[in-house]
Amino acid sequence: MPGIRQPPAMLCCMPGVAFVPALLVSWSSASFIISYVIAVLAGHVEPLVPYISDTGTKPPESGVFGFMINISALLAVITMCIRYLLIEKQNESSHFIRSSCNMFSLCIGLVGCIGMGIVATFQELAVPSVHDIGALVAFGSGVVYITLQSIISYKSCPQWNTYFVCHIRMAISVISCIAFIPMIVFASQISMTKIDWTPDEKDYTYHFLSAICEWTVAFGFIFFFLTFIRDFQRVSLRISTEIHEDS
Repeated sequence: MPGIRQPPAMLCCMPGVAFVPALLVSWSSASFIISYVIAVLAGHVEPLVPYISDTGTKPPESGVFGFMINISALLAVITMCIRYLLIEKQNESSHFIRSSCNMFSLCIGLVGCIGMGIVATFQELAVPSVHDIGALVAFGSGVVYITLQSIISYKSCPQWNTYFVCHIRMAISVISCIAFIPMIVFASQISMTKIDWTPDEKDYTYHFLSAICEWTVAFGFIFFFLTFIRDFQRVSLRISTEIHEDS
C-alpha cells in the first residue's frame, strides 16, 4: 500500500536568535581584549594603542588570537546569513529592496569574513604580505557591508526598523568609513614591520594614528552588529522533519 505521510514532527523550536549577534559581539570583544592583555603583560607590545594584529603575533597570545578570531569569523558568517534571510522574508511583503542587492551585501560580508580568517591564520611577522592583504579585505569589505546594511535599514523604514536605529547604524558606518581611509594612508607610510613600538622611533606617529583608526573601525563593526539583536528577536529557528510510514 502507498506510504502514509504524517504531520511534521517538530524537533526543535527556539523563540528568537538574538543570541547569535550577542555572542558575536561578546566573543569578538573578548578576543581583542584578552589577546591585548596577554601581549601587554608578556611585554610583547606597548600598552598605548598597538595594532590589533600586534597583540596576536607572538605566543602565547598568538594561539588565543588565532583561535578566537576564527570563531568570530564563523559567528559573523552565521549572523550575516540570518540577516540575509530575515531581509528576504521581510521583502516578500514590503518589496523595499531588490533581492540582488541583499545578496550582494551578503557576498561582500562573507568576503570580509574570509579576510578575518586570513588575518587569524597568517601571522603578521611570519607572512606580512598575506596578513596585510587579509586585513585590507576584512576591513574594506566590512566597511562596505555595514554601509549597505545601513542603506537597507533605511529602505525598510518604518515597517521593519525605526529611524532611530537607522540613524545609529548610519552614524557607525560613517565613522568607520572615515577612520578606514586614514588607517590605510598612515599604514602605507610605515617603512618597517614590527610590533614593539616606542614613541621615539621613526614612523611611530604614523603607526599610532593608524592603530587608533584600526581600533575605531574594529569596534565600529562590533557596535553595528549589536544593533542586530532586536531585529533577530523576531526570528525563530525551527528544525523539523517529516515521518513516513509504510503499511
